[in-house]
Amino acid sequence: MNLRAGRATIKEVAAAAGVSTQTVSRVINERPDVSPETRQRVQDVIEKLGYRPSALARSLISQRSYTLGVVTAGLKYIGPSRTLSGITNAAEEAGYSLLLKELPRFDANNIVPLFEGLISHHVDGIIWAVPEVGENRNWLNELPLDLEIPIVYLTMEPQENITVVSVDNYLGGRLALAHLLEQGYRHIGHISGPLDWWEARQRMTGWKDGLGEAGFDYQDKYWVEGNWSSASGALAVEKLIAQYPDLDSIFVANDQMALSVMQVACQKGIRVPEDLGVVGFDNMPESAYFWPPLTTVQQDQYTVAKLAVEEIIKIIESGHQGLEPIEPKSIVLPPTLVIRQSSLRHKEVGQ
Repeated sequence: MNLRAGRATIKEVAAAAGVSTQTVSRVINERPDVSPETRQRVQDVIEKLGYRPSALARSLISQRSYTLGVVTAGLKYIGPSRTLSGITNAAEEAGYSLLLKELPRFDANNIVPLFEGLISHHVDGIIWAVPEVGENRNWLNELPLDLEIPIVYLTMEPQENITVVSVDNYLGGRLALAHLLEQGYRHIGHISGPLDWWEARQRMTGWKDGLGEAGFDYQDKYWVEGNWSSASGALAVEKLIAQYPDLDSIFVANDQMALSVMQVACQKGIRVPEDLGVVGFDNMPESAYFWPPLTTVQQDQYTVAKLAVEEIIKIIESGHQGLEPIEPKSIVLPPTLVIRQSSLRHKEVGQ
């Protein structure tokens, strides 16, 4: 790279490449209407002169801010914080900056001032990265159909006429249940997340349906509700052991609660996995260092975030280039099961 004392201008680049400033602008903005030879020549001059486009000039020329609004909540939780990290990285790679708004609560519904604030800052689109909790999606029905900018939603039940990117939490529950059955466990309980969360309900339904399809009955005593925290997991497993004496394994709706499940088991002299198999959900980095290491369902929040950024940029680009509008769609990513020692035991003969 040639670092110059003075900053090169777009006119200097155009003159050195023998093209117009409009052609240089098309190359910078990756427009398709430039021949490969001209594109390469302009890029070579840009590199030689050390030219760096002005973000302000770029915005004025294209009538875009190259800024995405991001609405989130609950950054103290692993899922939302991982998702935000993925959005940040993907947006930076695409040349977009972010304007972040964090809701005070997951169930906040007074979103009109928030939308007005983001639109007043001329964001090109909004990524709504707030998990679906309780009735916090009721305002969707009040949004005008001709909203000025596109919105992509994360972590919510798919709906018509909106774009949603999410993980298949239901499949995650099925994977956990199937694995425990394969390992010979037959009395498989569940510690759910808070059931006003759509994700928690989906994970629980996957576990419950898996039991039924495997020919096992279902009773309310087989599960207890937690609130995602390790403290709630400790209380939940104490209750579950008391009300389900035959319990030999547990699918826990997140890794933080699963950690406390294994601690309580250790305190009670219950061996994991010999006496109690444990499967979590999230595959947070620490789960490999639990003792024993935790089997868990991995949801790739980075990929969810990356796809959300890519999708909203496609929608933005199609609008500015006069292309056919991109139809709203639901993108659902399958989770994977990461198998470790907390759920591995040899099947006993006769089971």
